[in-house]
Amino acid sequence: QASIRLRMKSVTVRDALNQAMDEELERDERVFLMGEEVAQYDGAYKVSRGLWKKYGDKRIIDTPISEMGFAGIAVGAAMAGLRPICEFMTFNFSMQAIDQVINSAAKTYYMSAGLQPVPIVFRGPNGASAGVAAQHSQCFAAWYAHCPGLKVVSPWNSEDAKGLLKSAIRDDNPVVFLENELMYGVPFEMSEDSQSKDFTIPIGKAKIERQGNHVTLVSHSRFVGHCLDAAAVLAKEGIECEVINLRTIRPMDVESIETSVMKTNHLVTVEGGWPQFGVGAEICARVMEGSAFNFLDAPVTRVTGVDIPMPYAKILEDHSLPQVKDIIFSVKKTLNV
Repeated sequence: QASIRLRMKSVTVRDALNQAMDEELERDERVFLMGEEVAQYDGAYKVSRGLWKKYGDKRIIDTPISEMGFAGIAVGAAMAGLRPICEFMTFNFSMQAIDQVINSAAKTYYMSAGLQPVPIVFRGPNGASAGVAAQHSQCFAAWYAHCPGLKVVSPWNSEDAKGLLKSAIRDDNPVVFLENELMYGVPFEMSEDSQSKDFTIPIGKAKIERQGNHVTLVSHSRFVGHCLDAAAVLAKEGIECEVINLRTIRPMDVESIETSVMKTNHLVTVEGGWPQFGVGAEICARVMEGSAFNFLDAPVTRVTGVDIPMPYAKILEDHSLPQVKDIIFSVKKTLNV
């Protein structure tokens, strides 16, 4: 046990992302990073710290504030055989470039009958941060996961961040990689395996973060942590939650959810995004249509962000996002206790 502890290392999500990019830039000279403040300033959130010094202007490129322009340049570079990482300072700004992401990147492989791959990663912080109001607080998981041709990845902890970003960079398809600003500074234990340069996590596979047999909690990104906190509280009351970290939104690992539901017979989904047509709504539909439906002993419950533009006032903001108490309330309602 002690020797395992020694081999574990505490790494922040920010540093895990930095390691992933550093290792992939080193491994393949076609990989480069472009975006606002990524080079000389070391990244708006210091995710690309040290990379400009190490790789120089050709590989780490500062851009003007023109998302449509530099996302278009990045997509063109991918079509021409390079492997760009296009950073959006936040995913709210990807709306300026959504035509490049959807029409230029996502659809080209299909429209060219498989002749023209577009190996590109769009990455940056997604979802609500703190105190930045409505225009800077939305979650794009459902927006991008709606679109065939994209892969959409949403890591929670440091291991997710490193393994999935490396897989995204190596993938020959466009990948939308949704980070979370509030997670950047959070340290997590990383196993010895995940510290290796060969470590990757397959896109499209969920992970069971906690075993349980009373209710399944499915979440992605920051709210996986909330689910684990809720599960710890509920365990003291004799309710054992199984917590699933989706990791990938598209293609979604419905099989893992169904397997869990067949065991627990109850399902609660948790996300920071809006309820209408959201990630939870899709999970509800897929479970309804699939073989796990007959195993449900209660309707599926969704815990989501509130169906309003994010308020600026702190107290209102706090009440607009799922809290641990909301998850606990929904679990008890679902279990009828």
